[in-house]
Amino acid sequence: MARHIPTRLLSFVAAIVTPLITMAASKPNILFMMSDDHAAHAIGAYGGRLAALNPTPHIDRLANDGMLFENAFCVNSICTPSRATLITGQYSHVNGVTTLNGRIEPKRQFLAHLMREAGYQTAMIGKWHLKEEPAFDYYSVLPGQGSYFNPILREKGAGNWPNNTKRYAGYDSNHSSDVVTDLSLRWLKDRDPSKPFFLMHHFKAPHDNFENAERYDWLYQDQAIPEPESLWRTPNHGSIATDGMGTSIGKRNTRRNMGHHMFVDRDLDDATYKRTAYQRYLKKYLRTVRGVDDNIGRLVESLKEAGEFQNTIIIYTSDQGFMLGEHDYIDKRWMYEESHRVPLIVRYPGVVRAGSRSPLLVNNSDLAPTLIQLGGHPTVPDYMQGSSLLPILKGQTPKNWRTATYYRYWMHMAHHDNPAHYGIRTRDYKLIFFYGLPLDAPGAQPTPTQPGWELYDLRHDPHEMENVYHQPSYRLVTAELKRQLLELKDELGDRDEKYPALMKVRERFWD
Repeated sequence: MARHIPTRLLSFVAAIVTPLITMAASKPNILFMMSDDHAAHAIGAYGGRLAALNPTPHIDRLANDGMLFENAFCVNSICTPSRATLITGQYSHVNGVTTLNGRIEPKRQFLAHLMREAGYQTAMIGKWHLKEEPAFDYYSVLPGQGSYFNPILREKGAGNWPNNTKRYAGYDSNHSSDVVTDLSLRWLKDRDPSKPFFLMHHFKAPHDNFENAERYDWLYQDQAIPEPESLWRTPNHGSIATDGMGTSIGKRNTRRNMGHHMFVDRDLDDATYKRTAYQRYLKKYLRTVRGVDDNIGRLVESLKEAGEFQNTIIIYTSDQGFMLGEHDYIDKRWMYEESHRVPLIVRYPGVVRAGSRSPLLVNNSDLAPTLIQLGGHPTVPDYMQGSSLLPILKGQTPKNWRTATYYRYWMHMAHHDNPAHYGIRTRDYKLIFFYGLPLDAPGAQPTPTQPGWELYDLRHDPHEMENVYHQPSYRLVTAELKRQLLELKDELGDRDEKYPALMKVRERFWD
């Protein structure tokens, strides 16, 4: 027999619950999508040399409907540190994840906790790469790098971490990008509709070895992919510190080059070898990119079918950029533009003006502050080092916005032969100091390399063909940039005085 509930009690409960439901309903959903190693110049909306190939029609539509950040950068161009910055809002030297060996335990996954506190149902699906269990209401994540085909994922509720593995593909050849999207679509369908959602949807693609779904095997088959001028000509790029460094497209790096990855006949002459490797590389890369883009289209279509599209903020970015043959380089890690720059596109109906672009300098430490403010938090916690992009999204230029962004790569000479370096990027210039030491970076190689400086005048040399550091006409520019670099390092708490070996290098090579 049903119990009688007093009318006054019902009224009291309604007075509490109704505002909570209204508040949840009034908050926008947030779909945060991130790929792995997707260079901005491999997105049509960024207008690079590959735009004519129409590589990303669905991402381009998001840019047409929202804001494209023209000068977005990462603070450490490698997977695990970049993701640690995303989840903490902190630079590598603060969150402690300087190399691929780092990890972020659940209590320091600040973004997940703050979004839940803001009333969001949270989910993390796809590539995680931070080793510890995700602190989300739901997760289904790839172990480590994960597999491109028939991936196994660790799912919340399937057992105790890290033994909670499930395979979401059977005999048929199912691609990671499709599987991760299937999981996100399932979660969106089954989620609690009384709460707004915060979904972090992370693709493995287009990380090497660039394995595309079979349906893309013939994409670009009969097309010649445009080559960067610097694939063949680098008149004064680099320095004594980088001479011969970095893995290559052609035979320059005999230990590891893209010809090896793409199974190019080693008996070919150098030019034919390089050109063949480049074409195979770019076609495989762009095929995996198309798989990402088509699955973004699936997610967008599902939001439209559910009537949630206009009430959902959609963000697209990558953990870092990628070298696609520029200066005969592959991979990332460098502070050079193609590796340093990341795509960042935000669609926010009713707030962001469609087709707008921002030239302001932003970096991935700004993402966590932005997301929590989009979720309703009025202020950014002091422990986060980035700044919210919400005013920029509203069409405002914040007072005292950064005029320079700081970068540091710690994993000295590991995997792709890149020396440790740090530097500063302003609107017009980039100054890089290759200090060439492993310091306390797990996974770095122990042997020091030759220190040196590089300076690029981005006003006249956007593709960084000419290192002008030693030109007398740039002496005053160099001095001012060094002053700004030390000031920014001090402001962020990345002080060289912690490392006696680095201070010795600075004393000898700073000037």
